[in-house]
Amino acid sequence: MSEQNTPGTAPPVALWPAVDELWSRLEATRRHAGPEGVLLRILKLSEEVGEVAQAVIGATGQNPRKGVTHTWEDVQGELCDVAITALVALRTLTPDAEGVFARHLTRVTERPLGPAAP
Repeated sequence: MSEQNTPGTAPPVALWPAVDELWSRLEATRRHAGPEGVLLRILKLSEEVGEVAQAVIGATGQNPRKGVTHTWEDVQGELCDVAITALVALRTLTPDAEGVFARHLTRVTERPLGPAAP
């Protein structure tokens, strides 16, 4: 069953063309080239993961000084930012990001979930 767009929502975006577009825009405005630029792009992922943690803490009210500061929708958005940042970082390492990701996803989905039978 395919998903239907509800009125007022944007049509779905094709993942890999969007990743390539984001990568191209970042490449056009980058301040650091070479290995340093690659490392900084990968380090951006750590920043985004920290924002997920901050949103979870905020959604659960775990900081008694701040209380509830985020929603679970905020957490969803931050998780999306992590995924996008990771895919753009992968694209930075290889122009075949789609193929690399597809092959890796196949290997991961074929792994058994539990220990091998004796």
